Amino acid sequence: MKNVKHDSAVARLKLTPELQDLLSSVEVIVPEDREHMLRLTFLEGDSDLVEVAYDVPGKGRYVEATVARCKNGAAVNYTEAYMRRRDPEAMLIADDGPTDKRRYRDRFDTSFDKTRSETFDWFKQQERLIVLPFRSGDPDRGYPTLLVAPDNAGFFVTGLADLQGFIPRSEIPEDFEPVAVIYLAPPFRHTHYEGKQVVVHNRLDNMHELFSYNLYPGPSAKKGVYGILITKGEQEGWVTLHSSAVRLITPYDNEFSIMHEGASGGGKSEMTQAIHRQADGRILLATDTVTHEQHFLDLADTCQLMPVTDDMALAPTFLQQDRRRLVIEDAESGWFLRVDHLNKYGTEPEIERLCIDPPEPLIFLNIDGKPGATALVWEHTMDEPGKPCPNPRVIMPRRFVPNTVNGPVPVDVRSFGVRTPPTTRENPNYGIIGMVQILPPALAWLWRLVAPRGHSNPSITTTEGISSEGVGSYWPFATGRKVPQANLLLELIRDTPGTRYVLIPNQYIGAYHVGFQPEWVAREYIARRGSVRFRPEQTRDSRCALLGHELLSLRVNGQEIPHGLLSVHEQIEVGKDGYDAGAEILTRFFHQQVQQFYADDLLPLGKKIIDICLSGGTVQDYVDALDPDKR
Repeated sequence: MKNVKHDSAVARLKLTPELQDLLSSVEVIVPEDREHMLRLTFLEGDSDLVEVAYDVPGKGRYVEATVARCKNGAAVNYTEAYMRRRDPEAMLIADDGPTDKRRYRDRFDTSFDKTRSETFDWFKQQERLIVLPFRSGDPDRGYPTLLVAPDNAGFFVTGLADLQGFIPRSEIPEDFEPVAVIYLAPPFRHTHYEGKQVVVHNRLDNMHELFSYNLYPGPSAKKGVYGILITKGEQEGWVTLHSSAVRLITPYDNEFSIMHEGASGGGKSEMTQAIHRQADGRILLATDTVTHEQHFLDLADTCQLMPVTDDMALAPTFLQQDRRRLVIEDAESGWFLRVDHLNKYGTEPEIERLCIDPPEPLIFLNIDGKPGATALVWEHTMDEPGKPCPNPRVIMPRRFVPNTVNGPVPVDVRSFGVRTPPTTRENPNYGIIGMVQILPPALAWLWRLVAPRGHSNPSITTTEGISSEGVGSYWPFATGRKVPQANLLLELIRDTPGTRYVLIPNQYIGAYHVGFQPEWVAREYIARRGSVRFRPEQTRDSRCALLGHELLSLRVNGQEIPHGLLSVHEQIEVGKDGYDAGAEILTRFFHQQVQQFYADDLLPLGKKIIDICLSGGTVQDYVDALDPDKR
């Protein structure tokens, strides 16, 4: 029988009998501070390179990841390329509550009960467990949550603490009663799931259980917590939006806030980043992939950036006191920054400085960090020779980022980002979105229903063709039903008429490669303008009604943006026929996606908007359906 050391901190937690039994069976570590967690990251030893390994029947000692002690943090690298990105099929629902998601029993043809019991037995066989108390969504008002993890998964614990904050051992309140628990059991992906990432949500009456059967933080520490928040919001009538947000101070000292939504890879993190420049200070706006002609922009004086959120924006009912504009606050204490675009020194100096010389050591993922050296964020781990991992990450506590905005922020403009493919007359595709498309609110809602995952997505394991990330672009992390989420999103748009909407592509506009420049340039333009309200003679209806209005001209710092970047059919390489073929691809995709929401419990206004879409309605039809100027 094991001689178990009982931690007095655990006694202060108000636990279910089952959890109490588990934590009384093993030695428990409750971290006191971040320094303590960093020691756990290196297994409380002096080695500069540790292996996170587990005994797996049939495989022996299996090394899941290595952790290198670098001067600026811990460089975590998985031994399998598959584990370096989120598997979009990871989430399963174990309970019998309402859901449109795949249930555990449907995938594995058995109840989850046996595996759940085996998971608790596995925890009881461990020498020590780490227990991390935190509040999901907000350090003060969030939902009391616990992480239960094996003691050699310190990097995962530290990463979660950086993402969501944590309650130090000595500061756990007497009334801390968890309503959610994350159980981390990495070897089960081998013993039960053929090596696949699996994350199981089990929504009990008074407890949201999340079983994470893999060590990649993306689907569990990050998106798992997001799933907990979405579930709570669905029960209580509010949403956690999949978005970044930034407050801009213009060169004229005006203040403006933009929130950028979209699927993974849609440019959320980029919205809070400085515009990328050439060595001479110019901005490379676009490169014609056919003629290789380049268009540059000179913009010396840009807006001051004050980041609000990076990926998850809480929009609970009690924040909506502005009465016209949407009000949000950050749902995270740290940001899961993808740095695939940093492939050489000097690309983004501020982020590079924070990563090279951080206030405290950071957690790096899929970065080729060497023990004793400085981990460089542009040195990405190779998935195979000559092929760098497309999903290098750094977990950045938001308190390290200068000028972050804490607390509620009213939003002036909600933009939606789409990764678009190259499009020409010879090879038409859906890359027909101009640099800034002005969306009526009804269309803004449709785009959030359809949420295209888009071209060459670097964040997940499948990216072929156009597919949907699902309602709100947060559907992969939701546990309930689509229609209630669609209703919540529509009600939020309806009830905040002072917030306006734009659509912004990234990667390609027609035949032009543009990267993320459209959102950076649009950000500058919209903030300096102070709104996206235009006189009738400044815009026209797009050839494709799903794209709302397009600008007839766009001038930044006295420089005209080429017309072909605003109206893609004006590009010689695309023309009206190439554009219309791309519009047909986009329209078919929308028709396929929106029909699934046409259910009895969809709001009548939602049915009206979907009817407009399916009947080939005009831009004016969408305007009339939900006109903010008439409210």
